[in-house]
Parts: sequence; C-alpha cells; structure tokens
Amino acid sequence: MLKWLWLSGLVVVLDQASKLFMASWLSLYETVPVIPFFNLTMAHNTGAAFSFLAQAGGWQRWFFVVLTFVITVGLIVWLKRLQTDAKLEAISISMILGGAIGNVIDRLFYGYVIDFLDVYYGTYHWPAFNIADSAIVIGAALLIIDSFIGKSTTQEQK
Repeated sequence: MLKWLWLSGLVVVLDQASKLFMASWLSLYETVPVIPFFNLTMAHNTGAAFSFLAQAGGWQRWFFVVLTFVITVGLIVWLKRLQTDAKLEAISISMILGGAIGNVIDRLFYGYVIDFLDVYYGTYHWPAFNIADSAIVIGAALLIIDSFIGKSTTQEQK
C-alpha cells in the first residue's frame, strides 16, 4: 500500500507552498479578514497542538522532531503492512503522514510551525492551524470512520 505515499507528498507540497506564500505575504500576527468567521493570521507555534509546551524553553523543538520521526516510521510500517483492499485506511495514514512531515520540516528549518488559518466565532478563536494540521485531523477522522466501517463489515461476514 506504499502506492499511497503520493498523497503524503501532495500534502507536504501544498502545506509547504502555502506556508511559504503566507510567510512572504503576512507579518507575524498580521490578520487579513476573509469571511465573517475566518481570517488569515500569521502565527508561529513552538509547541504542539493548541501550543502545548510552547513555553517549555526550547527543548520541545527536538523532542517533537524525534517524536515525529518515530511516528513517521511507525506510519510507514503500518502503511506497508496494509491489505490491498484497505484503501480508506491507506488514505488516512498517508494524510496523517504528510501532515506530520509538513510540520516537522518547519520545526527543523525555523524552530516553530507556521500557522495561518484562523477560525473564530464572536471573540472566541480556535487556535491557528495550517494545511498539515488539517490533513492530520482529516486523516484521523477518516481512520475513525474506517474503523467503524471495517467492524460493521467484519460483523456482517460472521
């Protein structure tokens, strides 16, 4: 099922291209309103999801790089071992893999992850995110959906 790695590559290319464009267009914390619940806002995240460990003093950069490397190896092994009919699972893993690689590239080159998508309601703003984050969330959601589909299909066959 390694044939799905093209999807990981596509996620990485779209993620990195969008980050390069946004970083050249917006200054840090600059906001451009797009529609009433969505802005483009440049942010740098030295932590993980929701800025977890962002104020940890710098060691977290290498911790997240190593963690991402371990996860990447695990995802590639998982992808390689999939049955040929496990397409949704392969797509899910490939999206998560591409997102993880996209964000680790930022950590390696900049020391932080570039975020720029800002969704909000009233004065509440969801933490800024990027294409890589979106791919990880979509991939995880598809993986959960696939786990339910797979179970119902397996139970029907018994």
